Amino acid sequence: MHIDGQCHCGFVTYEAEIDPEDVSICHCTDCQRLTGSAYRVSVSAPRASFRLTGGEPKLYVKIAENSRKRLQFFCPQCGSPIYTTGTEEDAEEIGIRVGTINQRAELTPRSQIWCSSALPWVGDISELPGRPRE
Repeated sequence: MHIDGQCHCGFVTYEAEIDPEDVSICHCTDCQRLTGSAYRVSVSAPRASFRLTGGEPKLYVKIAENSRKRLQFFCPQCGSPIYTTGTEEDAEEIGIRVGTINQRAELTPRSQIWCSSALPWVGDISELPGRPRE
């Protein structure tokens, strides 16, 4: 599936080819802090199919629990997290943040990882009262 996307302010833009079946949720504490949310939703793309089409993102290097480097790319203007990748063999995959994808409504998560770190209330939100707009 061909996708395109951007950060909140539109400075960083990109396009990629993805497998829509490869959308996942990560509940690890790093992803909670890096997104400022309860979990991160991303889709993998082969590095060869990912192309920046706008401004250059800023890089933050996070050392993971397994001692591997995780390269976190975000917009230098608005701070939106856009994608991540690794080094060496981990550099062949890009993890694109689903919230930045223009076609995000078509992408449903198919798996979850680091469930041991999931916040205890994440499975119960469907019962919360809601409004269509604020």
